[in-house]
Amino acid sequence: MKRYLVLMTAGVLLGVIPLLSTDESRASNTITTSAFFVAPNGSDSWSGRKPAPNAKRTDGPFATLATACAAARKMGTKQPRKVIIQSGQYFLNKTLVLTDKDAGLTIEAAAGAKVYLYGGRKVTGWKKDGGKLYSAALPNVKQRKWDFRALVVNGRFCRRARLPEEGFFTHQSTFNVPWMTSTGGGWKRKPTNEELTSLKYRPDDLSGWLDINNAELTVYHMWDESLVGVSAMDEKSHTLTFANPSGHPPGAFGVKKYVVWNIREGMTKPGQWYLDRTAGKVVYRPLPGEDIADSPVFAPTIESIIQIKGTRNKPAGNITIRGLALSVTTTPLMAGGFGAGRFDGAVSIVSGRNCRLLDLEIFNVGGQGVKVSGSNLRIERCHVHHTGACGIKFSGAGSVVTNNYIHHVGLTYPSAIGLQGGGKDNEISHNEIHDTPYTAINWGGERNRIENNLIYRAMLELHDGGGIYCFAGRGLVLRGNFIRDIPDTGGYGSSAYYLDERSENCIVERNLSLRVGRPTHNHMAKNNTIRNNVFICDEDARFTFPRSSDFVFERNIVYAKGKIVFDNTNALSAFKNNILYSTEGKVQGNKMSRYSRTGSEQLQPDDNLFADPLLVEFEKGRVSFAVRSPAVKLGIEPIDVSDAGPRP
Repeated sequence: MKRYLVLMTAGVLLGVIPLLSTDESRASNTITTSAFFVAPNGSDSWSGRKPAPNAKRTDGPFATLATACAAARKMGTKQPRKVIIQSGQYFLNKTLVLTDKDAGLTIEAAAGAKVYLYGGRKVTGWKKDGGKLYSAALPNVKQRKWDFRALVVNGRFCRRARLPEEGFFTHQSTFNVPWMTSTGGGWKRKPTNEELTSLKYRPDDLSGWLDINNAELTVYHMWDESLVGVSAMDEKSHTLTFANPSGHPPGAFGVKKYVVWNIREGMTKPGQWYLDRTAGKVVYRPLPGEDIADSPVFAPTIESIIQIKGTRNKPAGNITIRGLALSVTTTPLMAGGFGAGRFDGAVSIVSGRNCRLLDLEIFNVGGQGVKVSGSNLRIERCHVHHTGACGIKFSGAGSVVTNNYIHHVGLTYPSAIGLQGGGKDNEISHNEIHDTPYTAINWGGERNRIENNLIYRAMLELHDGGGIYCFAGRGLVLRGNFIRDIPDTGGYGSSAYYLDERSENCIVERNLSLRVGRPTHNHMAKNNTIRNNVFICDEDARFTFPRSSDFVFERNIVYAKGKIVFDNTNALSAFKNNILYSTEGKVQGNKMSRYSRTGSEQLQPDDNLFADPLLVEFEKGRVSFAVRSPAVKLGIEPIDVSDAGPRP
C-alpha cells in the first residue's frame, strides 16, 4: 500500500485526520482580516477574530461553525474569507447550508488540528435491560420525531439487530412479469400498489411476536434492495404490509430473499443495537469488555452535515471544505433505488461551481459520504469509509475526482456504490476502492476518463455489476485500471469491466484484471474497443457480449487455468492479434439469440494465437513478458498499473 494510504489508515487508528500540505498549513496559520475562528472554548458572543480566548476572556473564537459562517457571509463575496476550526468535537443539530452568498469561503481545520463534526448527539444514561442488554431512554422516539438507522459506539458503525442471524429468510411472494431492460422501459406491466407493499412470509419464520412498530425489512432484488417498514401483519394469510413501497415487488427477478432488522429477537451478537420505538429507547449489546457507560455513543439527528446549495441560475461557487472529519448521519425510511441514490450526503453540493472538497475524512455515516452535482468541482484526497450508502456520488461536468480512498460502503443499503457518477468531460483517476457489496465504480455520460483506479473485493453481495460498470456511456475511456478479486455471488453475475446498455464508442485499454471470472461483460452496447488489456483468471474466463455489436477485441492477453469462453462472437467485428491461453486447451465461441446460446464451437487460432504468453510478473500490477514471449510479435505492449490508486 502506498505511503499516502498508510498515513490515512494510521490517521483512522489514532483518531486523527490527514495532514495538510505545507502550503495549506501555512495558509491556515495566517491570520487575516477575512479570517474567523471556531474553537470548543469559544463563544458566539465574541468577535471570532482570534484563534484563542484573550486573557480576560472578553474576546476570542466563536463556539459554533454556523455563527462563523454567518459572520463571513456578512462581509460579502468580493474578498476571500476563511473559517478556521481548532481541534475538538463539534455537534451540529442542524445542517450547515452554504449558498451563492458564501462564494469565496473556505472552511478548514487549523494547521495540525483534529476537527470532528458530528451530525448527532451523545447518548448517555445507560441502564441494564435484561440479560446482556443495556438501554438508554431517548426523547421523541415514541412519536417518531427522532428516528434513525445508524449508531456509532467507540468509533464503530454498529450492526443492527438482525433475523436471521446469518443468511436470509425466503419469502413466498412471486412476480413473474418480464423485465424489458432499463432501455426497454423496465417491467412489461407496471406493478400494482399491493405488489409493491406486501410480502408473503413462511409461518416458520415469523409470527405474532414480531413488533411491527420496530421491524424493518430489507427485500432483495437483483442489483438493488428495498428497505421498508411494516404497518400490518396478517397471521392468517401470512402477509406483511409495508409502511412504504419497495422499489421492485418482492419476488421480482426470481429473487426471494429478505432480512428483518431492528427487533429485540435479533439481538443475538455482541455489538448489535436496535431502536425500540414502542418503549422510546435505544438498546445495545456491548462487546466483551466494553463498558457502555464509559463509551462514547453517538446517535444521528440529521441527514447531512454540510450542504453547498445553489440553483441553476445562481450556482454556489468557489467554496472550499478542507481537512475536516465528518461523522454520524441518518437516512429516512424509504427504498433507496439503484445505487441507493436517493439518500443525501454527509457533505453535499447541489448546483455547485468551482467548489473543492479536499483532505476530508467521512466515516460512520448513515447515507452517502459525499453527494455532489455541478461543474468544475474537485474531490481530492478524501477518505470515505463505513457508510450506509455510497461513498461518493457525483454528477457534473469538467470536474476531477482523484486520489480518494473509499471502502466499506453500503453497510445499510447493499446496492450502494463506492464511486458513482455521470456527466461530461470528467476525470476519475487514482482512487482506491474496496469492500463494496455492489459495484465499485459506476459511471455513464460522455467523454469521461476513468483511469488508474485500484479496485478489489467488490460485488460481495449483489449481482449484475462489476469493478467498473458503465451504463449509457458515450466516448468513455477506461485506461490503466487494476481490478482484482471480484467474486461471482450468482444472479446475473459480476465482471471487472462492464459496458451496459447504450454504451457506445468507448475504449477499454491497458487495464489489468486479476482473479475475476468474467473480465469483461458487454450488454446492449456497440462500437466499442477492447485492446491491449491483460486478463488473468484462476478458473474459467468468460467474455460476454449479449445483444451487442461492432466490438473490436484486439491485442489482449487472456490467461485462464480453465477454459476460455466467448458468448456471442457475432458481436466481434474485429477479433485479432490476441493471445488466448487456456491451460485446458479450450477456447470456445458461442452463438447467441438475445440471451440464449444457439450453438457452440471450438475456436481456431486464425487471427489469434493460442500459446503461453510467458508472463513473468503481474501480481503487483507490473505486467512483463519473458524474452521469448509471443506478445512482442503481435504488438502487445507490456502494461504497468502498479501506480493505480492514490498517489503519495
